Amino acid sequence: MTASSPHTTAMVPPARRPSRAGRDLVAAITVGVLLGVVILGSLLIERHAFIGVLAIATAVGTWELAGALRRGAGIEVSLPVLIVGGQAMVWLSWPFRLQGLAIAFAVTALAVLLWRMRAGSAHYVRDVTAGIFTAAYVPLFCSFAVLLVVAEDGLARVLTFLICGVASDVGGYAAGVLLGRHAMAPTISPKKSWEGFGGSQLVGMVAGALCVHFLLGGAWWAGALTGALLVTCATLGDLIESMVKRDLGIKDMSTLLPGHGGMLDRLDSLLPTAVVAWVLLSIVAP
Repeated sequence: MTASSPHTTAMVPPARRPSRAGRDLVAAITVGVLLGVVILGSLLIERHAFIGVLAIATAVGTWELAGALRRGAGIEVSLPVLIVGGQAMVWLSWPFRLQGLAIAFAVTALAVLLWRMRAGSAHYVRDVTAGIFTAAYVPLFCSFAVLLVVAEDGLARVLTFLICGVASDVGGYAAGVLLGRHAMAPTISPKKSWEGFGGSQLVGMVAGALCVHFLLGGAWWAGALTGALLVTCATLGDLIESMVKRDLGIKDMSTLLPGHGGMLDRLDSLLPTAVVAWVLLSIVAP
């Protein structure tokens, strides 16, 4: 038996260890920065360009969810209908606001029912239910971000929405990694802790108070309350997607974004939060 050289193992670089959060931080930060540049660039150069970013994110997220349903549960949704219908929801929300969004969603749901008839009655209810869920979860929710940006002070509204979302992620990540001891929902998302949620709330409330007061001219306490509600919704959005992935038996919606998973894995907290942000900001900064 030949002895191995004492220098052999020294030449092999050590494998990069994942962070305590369970992901490649270098890749995650790099992708996060690039996404941030695209989003901020579209908003600051011409805020309506952000609608194009949302349209692309909607199409990719819809495609990812359709693929996850197929891989995890053998469910075939009407992807062409959902892609076209999703784009209609996003773009009709610009000129026609809530009415355009509602009509586009209703027509998309009807088209899903009709398109699926071609494949026969087997699993019809299952497939159309998944299709309508996909239409609501991705393009419908995402279109509320369009409703935010098309307002006269749309830049301030979208920045408030996004800053609170980022604050929730940063506060929750820092507090969860450093202090996390008590699992918030161990059977759904074992790494999410109550300490992390507390960090999200603290940073999110500060961000909400500052944004609503300085960007939208509202009361600071209303901003703090807005931040708290947006953080709560973002946390529930994370848990909702975790439930979907656990039900389907998958880890990520796709591998499109290194360190993050798929586009939908990045949008999970923002999608339902966009709806709540539109409602809350319509109240605190009408």
